[in-house]
Amino acid sequence: MRDFIWPAIGNSFVKLDPREVARNPVMFVVEVGSVITTFYLILGLIHTRSDTAFVGAVSGWLWFTLLFANFATAMAEGRGKAQADALRKMRTETFANLVTDEGTTQVPAAQLRKGDIVIVSAGEVIPGDGDVIEGIASVDESAITGESAPVIRESGGDRSAVTGGTKVLSDQIKVRITSDPGETFLDRMIALVEGAQRQKTPNEIALTILLAGLTIIFLIVIVTLQPFAIFSNAPQSATVLIALLVCLIPTTIGGLLSAIGIAGMDRLVRHNVLAMSGRAVEAAGDVDTLLLDKTGTITLGNRQAAEFMPMPGVTEAELADAAQLASLADETPEGRSIVVLAKSYGIRERHIDPESATFIEFSAQTRMSGIDLDGHAIRKGAGDAIIQWVRQRGGEVPPLLEETIENVSLQGGTPLAVASDERVLGVIHLKDIVKGGIRERFDELRAMGIRTVMITGDNPLTAAVIAKEAGVDDFLAEATPEAKMDLIRSEQQQGKLVAMTGDGTNDAPALAQADVGVAMNSGTSAAKEAGNMVDLDSNPTKLIEIVAIGKQLLITRGALTTFSIANDVAKYFAIIPAMFMVSFPQLRTLNVMRLHSPHSAVLSAVIFNAIIIVMLIPLALRGVKYRPWPAARLLRFNLLVYGLGGVIAPFIGIKIIDLILVTFHLTT
Repeated sequence: MRDFIWPAIGNSFVKLDPREVARNPVMFVVEVGSVITTFYLILGLIHTRSDTAFVGAVSGWLWFTLLFANFATAMAEGRGKAQADALRKMRTETFANLVTDEGTTQVPAAQLRKGDIVIVSAGEVIPGDGDVIEGIASVDESAITGESAPVIRESGGDRSAVTGGTKVLSDQIKVRITSDPGETFLDRMIALVEGAQRQKTPNEIALTILLAGLTIIFLIVIVTLQPFAIFSNAPQSATVLIALLVCLIPTTIGGLLSAIGIAGMDRLVRHNVLAMSGRAVEAAGDVDTLLLDKTGTITLGNRQAAEFMPMPGVTEAELADAAQLASLADETPEGRSIVVLAKSYGIRERHIDPESATFIEFSAQTRMSGIDLDGHAIRKGAGDAIIQWVRQRGGEVPPLLEETIENVSLQGGTPLAVASDERVLGVIHLKDIVKGGIRERFDELRAMGIRTVMITGDNPLTAAVIAKEAGVDDFLAEATPEAKMDLIRSEQQQGKLVAMTGDGTNDAPALAQADVGVAMNSGTSAAKEAGNMVDLDSNPTKLIEIVAIGKQLLITRGALTTFSIANDVAKYFAIIPAMFMVSFPQLRTLNVMRLHSPHSAVLSAVIFNAIIIVMLIPLALRGVKYRPWPAARLLRFNLLVYGLGGVIAPFIGIKIIDLILVTFHLTT
């Protein structure tokens, strides 16, 4: 037993970080009190008479149960220590083509220094922050910015800066590294993630204070009980006092807390959500503000063709036909969406023989793609690129074109112009598509008292359009990782609990800071490591189910806490009269259960205390039914059902156990 006890006690104290003790002295009292009380219980039982061996066995089982709850919580919360691992992995597993006097050589990205020059080709990840000094390329920055639309990076001007961790989609660029190790964007993300500190929920703080207060009160009661007993010529043994203390302190709810948390996590799994700890589920039940990343959460994540906008003298069908031809070789989501939209005009997708046509792939230099077919050249691309191409061929640009392009941009969309030879046909409106049914889901969240805020890197005008269409309460545009964290901390300083959903590396610090960080499974590994929940379906509105499960967890814990406290009080008034009825015969009147003897009273209480935890585990795992009632009504219900039940159960249970002990001569 010694080999079992000492490591367990040591592990309990290892959990107590000095900084955490300074922040939460009450939790320190609970932790230390739990360990010391149980340890001294075992020491006391070692010196008892042989007829209390059964008490020792039951108390040993209770000790094991408390240790398991302590260990399970430590294991779950220990998962958060790996929040920055994915970011470090992204940095250390990237390699770079370093330019040297002898040519190019491949080196780990972590070895790059300021001033080094690297070459990055299509399909490769940019190894570090830097400036493009040669070439032009289309770059996917979604892993960093969260925005799916590729951007053009080229030498000179304000579009030369590139960020480590982004991916080159086309062409090749030469980059001069501008930051040393430890100063890059990814290093800054790691620092933000590791510096994030989740606050304790109000319910967690209240329960901690309640349990610590009751523990201290009953400790004082037991300590003062012995002098009174000696004065009354009825001294009690150390075994009796320690067993009485274990019966009175809130061990019932303490032994069930872990089961309640694990059950909440299990209910989330049924909804395809992985929770890293019971605390995360609990916090979800008290969420006041929900921050949602736009791309991939509120919107589908890829801009899609929404409308064909023809120029004067051109029909929509003619524009749709040309746009589809120019997109046949375009395998991007945007290109596929143009082909699909054209089908709504009765234009079926054509399968063109490559020998009779020349497909023009998109490049960062031309910013166009298209097809040469039957002597005609059809192009689609950026508006200014198409305008220049048409003018080079001697064509005229309709005055309405630039106005149409500007209107699409003002609506938050991406305009693609389409031309055939020297004639401009019109504009394709690409837009972020808001996920179906999301407005109704946000209405449900609003009815639950949760404020929704959309987070995006878009400009305020674009953000306002998407926010209005999605039905969110507010939005934060041009959001940086620091701005997201500042917003979360601002909400938390007002006493609110904040939930954050996201899927990008730039969301990782905010996910780590939020009380409930729900990462999308479709997102980056950094985001999933930073959050304390992962939604396997990548559905941000699933927070409605998460909140409902969190509220059920809180209701379950509140009900069982009410039962536990009433249970402890009832045991006190059931045991004390029996303990002193020999010395004070007048107390026999208060011994309403007619317990056999002081010894059987204490022994019955210890056994009942152990059994009641096992009996309540099914309720803790199943959970109390969630009822959207006001707090006052819910409190009355808990007091009536679980409070009254907690008072009655000990009287019945202890009496039955006392009868069994006496019948089978298990006590003196």
